[in-house]
Amino acid sequence: MGLEEKLPSGVLLSTVEGLAGYMRKASFWPATFGLACCAIEMMTFGAPRFDSARFGMEVFRPSPRQADLMIVAGRVSNKMAPVVRQIYDQMAGPKYVLAMGVCASSGGMFNNYAIVQGVDHVVPVDMYLPGCPPRPEMLIDAILKLHDQIQHTKLGSNRLAEIKDDEKTALLATPTSAMKGLMR
Repeated sequence: MGLEEKLPSGVLLSTVEGLAGYMRKASFWPATFGLACCAIEMMTFGAPRFDSARFGMEVFRPSPRQADLMIVAGRVSNKMAPVVRQIYDQMAGPKYVLAMGVCASSGGMFNNYAIVQGVDHVVPVDMYLPGCPPRPEMLIDAILKLHDQIQHTKLGSNRLAEIKDDEKTALLATPTSAMKGLMR
């Protein structure tokens, strides 16, 4: 005899964190930020064939103050990096960043002085999407994984403890400069 059997039909039990997570994941408003060829695939994601409206992303917002997801699609030049940061700072919280494509994730084939070697040097990235360019199906998969991550995010003091644990784990991780790859 559980509590569920004593309640009338149509009653739903949940937590505040569960409801808030469900509402936040179902109402993403992405900012338009296409920098290179990946932007074409991002635009395709918003077109009728892939229909981003199915995921609560009706329109790409023209203003960062109306957006909570920044999809950085393409390479970020050193000249564009301060603009990316300014747009990120103007976004309302909670805010999320998706690095779309190998150029946004790691600089891609552009290993030179003009290109930032990963947008995570400019803004904190929540999800990396590999590919050159990644297909719209891959973007859908990344957004669904981000939805899952957001739905299970804790609130209040629980969130602060989660952030502290994540920062501690990141500080203990091996820096990329110390990593040794397979040399041939």
